[in-house]
Amino acid sequence: MNQTPEDFLAGVRAAKLVAIVRGTGRDAATAAALALMEEGFRYVEVALTTPDAPAAIAAIRASAPPGALVGAGTVLSVADVKDVVAAGAQFIVTPALADSIREAARRDLPVLAGALTPTEVHEGMNRGATLVKLFPAFIGGPRYVKALLDPFPSVPLVAVGGVGAADAAAYWDAGAAAVGPGSPLVGDAASPGGDLDALRARARDYLRTAAGHPRVDG
Repeated sequence: MNQTPEDFLAGVRAAKLVAIVRGTGRDAATAAALALMEEGFRYVEVALTTPDAPAAIAAIRASAPPGALVGAGTVLSVADVKDVVAAGAQFIVTPALADSIREAARRDLPVLAGALTPTEVHEGMNRGATLVKLFPAFIGGPRYVKALLDPFPSVPLVAVGGVGAADAAAYWDAGAAAVGPGSPLVGDAASPGGDLDALRARARDYLRTAAGHPRVDG
């Protein structure tokens, strides 16, 4: 199942969560991503800094439960886009304003474009981003999200960087479309010998928080 950028945006808004898996082993990253999907995460990104990330993405795509999408993160170049699409990635995520954004938009592939400043947020949308990944969000926190949305009320922001389960509600209250937990969620689970049971417990915490939080930004 693929989603159009419009459906992807609606889905991310509804889910309020996009998980980020940055592993040190292909098999461990695959297992962590599938565990998150089994617990109920609909959107899971695997960073290209993970060893053999395209193979992990392909394995996740083949085993993902219905309704769960796997994406590729740290996608920077046109060549990266081609590689991850071939592996089966259903969306991409960038850490910055990279060449990959326009290439993904050209392919009608949903993209979360990395940005931090107002200028970068504006440029990310101009390049065809579906959502803007505000990274690292902890620098400004929820107040910064709210401040950015004053001049850019229609820009869907995903707060990424240091967002724990206890922090998520403040970002949603500030108007973020979603949060993107990485290490606070995944911990050591994407490394060989990592604790998948602890990962599943943290995943349930995030999902309970999201399910119990009313959508306030439409």
